[in-house]
Parts: sequence; C-alpha cells; structure tokens
Amino acid sequence: MGNESSNDYSFFEGVSRNFDKAAAFTNYPSGILEQIKACNSILRVRFPVKIGDDVEVIEAYRVQHSHHKLPCKGGIRFSMEVDQDEVMALAALMTYKCAIVNVPFGGAKGGIKINAKQYSEYELEKITRRYTTELVKKNFIGPGTDVPAPDYGTGAREMSWIVDTYTTLNPNEVNAQACVTGKPISQGGVRGRTEATGLGVFFGVREACKIAADMEALGLSAGIEGKRVIVQGLGNVGYHAAKAFQDAGALLVGLIEYEGAVYNPSGLDLDAVVAHRKQTGSIHHFAGAETILDSAQALEYPCDILIPAALESVIHEGNAEKIQAKIIGEAANGPITAVADEILNHRGVLIIPDIYLNAGGVTVSYFEWLKNLSHVRYGRLEKRFSDDMYAEILRLIESTSNQKISKIEKKIILRGPDEVDLVYSGLEDTMIGAYQEIRDIRERVAGVSDLRTAAFVCAINKIGEAYEELGIFP
Repeated sequence: MGNESSNDYSFFEGVSRNFDKAAAFTNYPSGILEQIKACNSILRVRFPVKIGDDVEVIEAYRVQHSHHKLPCKGGIRFSMEVDQDEVMALAALMTYKCAIVNVPFGGAKGGIKINAKQYSEYELEKITRRYTTELVKKNFIGPGTDVPAPDYGTGAREMSWIVDTYTTLNPNEVNAQACVTGKPISQGGVRGRTEATGLGVFFGVREACKIAADMEALGLSAGIEGKRVIVQGLGNVGYHAAKAFQDAGALLVGLIEYEGAVYNPSGLDLDAVVAHRKQTGSIHHFAGAETILDSAQALEYPCDILIPAALESVIHEGNAEKIQAKIIGEAANGPITAVADEILNHRGVLIIPDIYLNAGGVTVSYFEWLKNLSHVRYGRLEKRFSDDMYAEILRLIESTSNQKISKIEKKIILRGPDEVDLVYSGLEDTMIGAYQEIRDIRERVAGVSDLRTAAFVCAINKIGEAYEELGIFP
C-alpha cells in the first residue's frame, strides 16, 4: 500500500491510476485508452489587473480534458490551491462524471489562483471579467465549445459577470446565455441548480440503500429511514444533502465544520444547528450535543452513513482503520486517498464514489444549458395542460363515485409540474439509472469488486463507444 506523505503526490496521476485499474477490465486498444486519459487542451494565462493603486498579475487556467463530445463542461474555482495538476485532474473527473450520468459533454475545469476573501466585490468582478475575456480570445468558452459553471469560491454572481462579458464580446450570438451555467434565474438560470449536487448525493445514497442484498452484507436493513448519518461540511452540498436525509427520516447524529463538530446519537436538528452557528459564530456547544474540538476526530464516530462534503483527502492511511461508517458517500471530490480506499474496501465498507455521487451539479447544469438553447422555461408548455387534465380526472372521479375530494387533496393533485419539479424529477431519474448501471458492472464483470472501479469502467466504455462511432478505430 504505498506511503502518502510525499509532497510529490499528483492529483492527476491519482486519477490516472484509478483509470488504469479500470482500463484493464475493458477491451479497447492502448492508443484509445491513452487518448481518453490525456488532457486535450491546456490554457495557462497570466493577466494584469489593477487592484487599488497597484497592478497584480493574476495566474489562471482552463483545461479541456476531452473533445469526444462538445461542448466541454466544468466549473471555475477561485482558490490559492489552484495549479495545473489540480485543474487537469478535476477536468478528467468531469469527463468521466458526464459519461457515467449520460450527459453529452466532454470534461473541463477552470481556476483562478486567488484568495477571494482578500478582494472587494468590485475587484473580483474585474478579475472575473478579464479572465472571461482571455477565455473568449483563446476560444475556451462558448455554448458549443466550453461551458463553465460555479465551483469552490464561485457562485451565481460570478457566472452573471461571465455571461455578461461573453454577450458583450459576442453581440450577435443568439445562444449567448448558454455559454455558462449556474446563473441567476433572471439571467437564464434554472430552478433547483443551487441544491442539485447535495440532492444528487441523497438520491445516489438512497438508491444504494434500497438494495437489500447489499445492505444485508453490511449488517443493515434496506432503506434510508432510521439510518445514522454524519455529514462533514455544511456548505452548499453538505447542507442540502443533510436536509434531504433528515426529511427522508434518517437520523443526523453528527455535523462537522472546520472549527469542530457536534454529535448526538439521538439525532440533531439541522436548521437549529445552522442557526446556532450563525448566531454564535461556531458549531460548538449546541444544546444537548457533544462538542468535538477536532473536526477530523468526528469522522471516526459511530454512524451508518458518512458523507464527506468538504475537503480532499480527509480519510487517509492514518484514520481509515478507525472509520466506523458502513457506507461512505463521497460528496466532495477525492475525500478518500488511494491507500485509504484500499483499506476501507478490504474492510467491506461500501464506498459510493465521487465520480458518480456528486454528478448532480453537472446533470442540472445540462438541463440549464438545454433551457438556454431552447429559449423556453421548463413547464411553460405543459403546466396549464396538466392542471386542466388533472381537474377533468377529478371531476370524473367525483361524479362516478359520488365522493367529494377535500380542498387540500385537490390542491395537491391539481398542481401541474413547475420547472423545479421537472428538474428534481430529471435529476432523480438520472442518479437512479446511473447507480444501477455501475452496480451492474460490479456484479457482472469478473474482478471488479468496488463501485469506484465499476464507475470508471462504465465511463471508459461510454467514451470508447463514442470514439468507435466517430470511426477512429475499427
């Protein structure tokens, strides 16, 4: 099992190792496998921006990993950790992620090497708009070329600056809104995008918990209800995942943030904990819960399901043996190191991999992109028709049964689908279908014993099929 302490660890090489392990279970020529694995285009730029009285030179990247399908798709992060290796790795993961959930994009990723907290909103806007201009000049952004999205350190605000800059530089582009996703609703965004990744995490874990044979092997009953859940990270992904688990009847026993954690085996009220943290500035000393000062230690507390939704490499060689969870859902990118992965798989822990589980964001980004290209809001064409059809059905039921349906029941039944209903439904269907595909590979392909390898095999096969259809090899 190798040593993980080396400073020379490459995130991209780690992704490539997982790829190589899975590639052994496919039948594609080595040349095609190398093409799938390699990053196709790498843009590294430096540009000056006036900050206060000084000029700062900003370092930024955009990597297009695969062009087997266009446009390329992937977020833009603002972080001092941004470097070429990280952006290449995340772009590669986007390619595989899109393939697994049947979203017809190639993978990409972008990053600006800054600490966003050190700049004013005006300064961040200048940096973002200048970065967008660089992407336009190099043809690294466009509705049919490369479509960015929010990531760590960015959100709807930054996406609105990007779409405005792109539109200004391409005034005759009728589909300009589709150059980026994760936008505000008023600028062509889609309802449900904010909670999409967290909700996708819930749908994926719920689907895994439905399979009685897999749960029996873990000593658990089927279903989500009553299962003890610990969530690390109460940001966008962690909060919405935790909320969905709680609403489905799971027991949130632990919530972890960077300053510490709280644990209560009888369960925690998510919104009460969030309100307490907002009021006091810390998660510590929530009423009725044990306070854990060391965030990392809280990962080792008793639970059935552990959801790391914050940082990379939080489960590693040093703590993998102490993890008590029977199911780990990787809501963050790369929360489990390669050595820890081996240890946990050997112990029989069910790991639901990031390459599948956090694909909810890109799935709903795909819906937003389609909405922008069609220039029609989801639900606009069918909502009134559905309302009228349901009303007619209710009238028939009441007239034939001589029973009156209550006003509350009528209100529930008569409501046609809004945009958010259709988005949730499409996301749920996507996550269920993709999990079943991955699990089928694990069960069917000799030698594939874990879901991560099965997910990579699934991705390689789909990308390989795309190259076959292009006639690149016999």
